[in-house]
Amino acid sequence: MPHPYVLLSAAVSLDGYLDDTGPDRLLLSSPADFDRVDEVRASVDAILIGAGTIRADNPRLLVNSEKRRAARTAAGKPEYPLKVTVSGSGELDPDARFWHTGGEKVLYTTDQGAERARALGLATDVVPLGADLDWRRLLTHLHDVRGVGRLMVEGGGLIHTQLLTQGLADELQLVLAPLFVGDPRAPRLFGPGGYQGGRLRLLESRQIEDVVLMRYEPTAPGTGRLPTAADHHWLALACELAQCCPPSDTAFSVGALVVAADGTELARGHSREAGDPVVHAEEAALAKLDPADPRLPGATVYSSLEPCARRASRPAPCARLILDAGVRRVVTAWREPDTFVADADGSGLLAAEGVEVVVLPEHEERAKAPNRHLEERAKAPNRPLPG
Repeated sequence: MPHPYVLLSAAVSLDGYLDDTGPDRLLLSSPADFDRVDEVRASVDAILIGAGTIRADNPRLLVNSEKRRAARTAAGKPEYPLKVTVSGSGELDPDARFWHTGGEKVLYTTDQGAERARALGLATDVVPLGADLDWRRLLTHLHDVRGVGRLMVEGGGLIHTQLLTQGLADELQLVLAPLFVGDPRAPRLFGPGGYQGGRLRLLESRQIEDVVLMRYEPTAPGTGRLPTAADHHWLALACELAQCCPPSDTAFSVGALVVAADGTELARGHSREAGDPVVHAEEAALAKLDPADPRLPGATVYSSLEPCARRASRPAPCARLILDAGVRRVVTAWREPDTFVADADGSGLLAAEGVEVVVLPEHEERAKAPNRHLEERAKAPNRPLPG
């Protein structure tokens, strides 16, 4: 299901702590970085913190700049982003500043926690998620019901850990402060968990007074049917590659990538690449790799259109090429219509031989964009197999 773009934001000491154990909050960011955070807050649709952060810091969680708030309202947005918190128990102080400042608020909790929260009279919309907290269900609700396209998450450490280990974080904005905490009782940014393998991609590094901002995005593909944020990034890139295809009236424009389990891009391709009028995207990408590459069995193929199951121009369709390469996971945006081949089902061929096929329909319109001129072909009789 569609989710917001999830941005994790945190400041930490050189030894990885979010705070110390003193009675007052440890200020890790510099004044200029606090202003940067305010700018990021103004750019998003919602800001999320955990119940522990409300209890420990009693934050207001506002956009402080009057100019930025005015820009939001001029753009037709609420003056403040939606404020979101998460609590399994629902046990929160009804007098906390979180509830009584800014604009709209929403609490996500369990069924049992919802009863407690309502009994406390919290000034918020209470949304129960079931017997347990479910991050995917929460993000889907934010996207579909509350219209949140960009979500900023400001902690605490448990929430950051859960979102990263479940592959739901699109970006990490980490500020490194030049001090040490050194107290093992103090809260850390990340705890133990089943993190995805591989290195994150560095998007930006920047000095802001005496702190350093680092922006990273996860790159490692998912491992099963549940998509990760990285899956969405790679599939979006495959859809962009489809725009590079020379136009054709007899074949689809498709983009494809092969990505190793650690997030390394192994190869990419697009339809009719390098002047070959009949080459397919997956075929072009796989042809650039050594068939004996040991990374292929753990890799994921991303294709803007499901791999073909039948074709006239080559002995083997792309689904068969993927199987022969040993790839066991495919992520696609769009099931092949009957434009050229009736009852095309490359996904079925792959799944029948044990390949995990994940379809992300929220990317379908982008995959269709370079193929709009072919839509009428789906209604025509006597369709030839594509080249």
